[in-house]
This record gives sequence, C-alpha cells and structure tokens, in this order.
Amino acid sequence: MAETTNDTATLDCLIAGGGYVGLSVAVAVKHAAPHMNVLVVDAAPEDALSTDERASAIAAAASRMLGQLGLWEDMLKEAQPINEMIVTDSRTTDPVRPVFLTFGDVNEESNEPFAHMVPNKVLVGALRGKAKEVGVTILHGETVDDFITSDPTSEITLGSGKKLRTRLLIAADGVRSSLRDKAGIRTVHWDYDQMGLVTTVSHERPHHGRAEEHFLPGGPFATLPLPDKDGKHRSSLVWTEPTANAKRLMEAGDFTFELELESRFGHKLGEISVAGPRKAFPLGLTLARDFIRHRFALVGDAAHGIHPIAGQGLNLGFKDAAALAQTIVEADRLGLDIGMETVLERYQLWRRFDTVQMGLVTDMLNRLFSNDITPLRMVRSFGLGLVDRMPGIKKMFIDQAAGRAGTNPALLNGEAI
Repeated sequence: MAETTNDTATLDCLIAGGGYVGLSVAVAVKHAAPHMNVLVVDAAPEDALSTDERASAIAAAASRMLGQLGLWEDMLKEAQPINEMIVTDSRTTDPVRPVFLTFGDVNEESNEPFAHMVPNKVLVGALRGKAKEVGVTILHGETVDDFITSDPTSEITLGSGKKLRTRLLIAADGVRSSLRDKAGIRTVHWDYDQMGLVTTVSHERPHHGRAEEHFLPGGPFATLPLPDKDGKHRSSLVWTEPTANAKRLMEAGDFTFELELESRFGHKLGEISVAGPRKAFPLGLTLARDFIRHRFALVGDAAHGIHPIAGQGLNLGFKDAAALAQTIVEADRLGLDIGMETVLERYQLWRRFDTVQMGLVTDMLNRLFSNDITPLRMVRSFGLGLVDRMPGIKKMFIDQAAGRAGTNPALLNGEAI
C-alpha cells in the first residue's frame, strides 16, 4: 500500500489503535502474508512514547511470539528477567511480612524465565520499526471515527474525513473502545473503587531479578525488577489503593508520597527514592460479550480490561494478537473471506473463554485479598502456604503466568503461522 491514503484505497486489514496489541496483529499478519495490505491508524502522535519511563511484564509465551517475529533478540538487550517471585499477605504496620508463596521457573524443558520486564519505549519502538520493515503503513495522529459494514468491504471514515475500504476492521482502541460501542457489542462491567498507581523507584541494593507481590488491606502492591540505569538499581511499582486514598497520594508532595511508599516497600533493598513520574488509572473489570461482528474484531483491552493483580492484561492482548493473526492468515490461504463472521468465529472461540476465565480469577483474587477481614486472612494464608508445598500446583500457576498453559496459537509456541 502507498504511504498516503485516498478515497479509493482498499485494505485487507485496518487496525484502529497503534499500541502494543494493535501493532502486534499488524506485524504478525504482514510477516506471514506479505501480500496483504495492512494499515494501522494510531491516535497518538509518533513521539508520544518518547518520555514514557514505564516498563511492561512480557510472559515467556509472548517473548516466543516476539522472537518468531524477529523482535525479541534486540529487546532482550534492554530487558530484565524475572527469575523469582514471592507472595506475602500482611498489614502495612506488621513488623515482619512472612513469605507464604515463592515462584521460580520450574520448567526443566526450557531455561527461560517465566517473564521479562521490558521498557515500554523499547517495546513500542521495536514493534513500530518491524511494522515499517515488513510494509505496514502507520498513520499517526489519526482516528477511526465511524464505519459502515457492507460487502465485500466496509467503509471507514477517518477523523480527517478521508474514507477507506477494508475487508476487516480490528478495534485495538482500548478499554473505552468507541468502535466496540459503534459495533453494538455490549460489555459486562463493574468498578472496583480502586486505582492503580504506577511509578519507578531506585534502591540501594540489587533486586537479583526478584518480583514481589504484597497483598495489603488496600490492595496488592507489586514490585517488579528493572535493569539498572545510570548505576542505580531500579524497580517498577504497581500499587493498588482505594480511589480516595489513591487521589490523596497523587496530590501529596514528594516527601509524603515517599513516606507512604516506604511503609509498603520496606527496607529490604535499602534506601529508596522515586525515580519516575507517578501515574494513576481507575481499576475495574470490563469483558466484551462478543469479540466479533461481521468484518469486525476486538483485541486487547477493547475486548477485556482486567485487574492488574496477576499482571496478565498485556499478555492476554498478545494472545489475542497471535490468535487473530493466525485466523486471518490461514483463512486467506484457503481463499476464504477474512471478514466473514463464520471465519472470525474461530478467533472468538479461541479467546473468549480464556479471557472471561482470567477476568473472573483476577476479580476473585482482588476481592479475597483486598481486605483486612481476619477469617479471610487466616483462610488465604493457609491456602498460600498449602500451594507452596505442592510442586504440581505451583507449576500450574507458573505455566499460567508464563503463558504456557492451554492450547496456544502457533506464535506463542515460537512457531511460524
């Protein structure tokens, strides 16, 4: 496809959303089927992520997909492996936080950690670079405002007023997807009255690749290891608090914020300090009732927004990308119309149950652990300790976290489509 759009341009796939998941679909499709015309419409300007200092947890299965697409080797140079994870359940006032559960990679067949932390700038930069390399066109600072579904193609109206035609429109436009609403797809949604605070901290002692999840009465407090930078040891925080307290923390001065942070982070890594901007976002559960319509598909947060308690949100999106790309490419090889609902039903069957299951699991975990009810505290502490003594169950949890559980699309197994 040409680098410019016009009123008569016809596409195989138009992807609304230039985040990680949208770009992954585009790269995966174009990588396996170079003849297909793929366009990504990204509302953000091209330099939008240049100041993003955050990082994302990439599960082992997702790293296999990125490796198959020719991206992982370069990313790995700036990634931090998560070699171990510990889980505690305590109050902020407790002098000691007993460790109830420990995870390490027990998969003897692969020597890979169950996850890596990758800087967001590195991840999106690699995806954008590969997209352009394989011939995907990216329109930055543009939006998909409307669409009319018809055959053999749907008509797309961009924010600039330009019109395009595509065999398949893929909505990767986030948890508040406007395209999902225009497609008439309803959602199941409830709010947790919690917010997730995200920032980066530097600390005196090295983390040795260990992640920690502390279940506190206000919500889970996760520390995730990052690569050292400028000679400083660093970790990423995902900190859950009730909405009112989260807003108070966001408005607090640096001194107050660091005092509150220290009471949760502890002193195990020595002196700590905030090393990045604070960001906060509301938490809730959003599950699309359907993932597809005729010539239309949802991926990523547009299909499912879940609690970050298990760190699986982005990795569910990568699974969507791998499954949808495989569905599209294999249907095209058979000479089928990739936009037909009967073709897209394969993708929906592949992904809907898995995402609903994960959404309900994270919902249950959040409700179980985000409280200070003594009987529940006793039950969950006993349960965590029991799991820690059962290698088979621990391996099941690790495989789930690594994305190795269940029947995966080819890319997640490191195989070509």
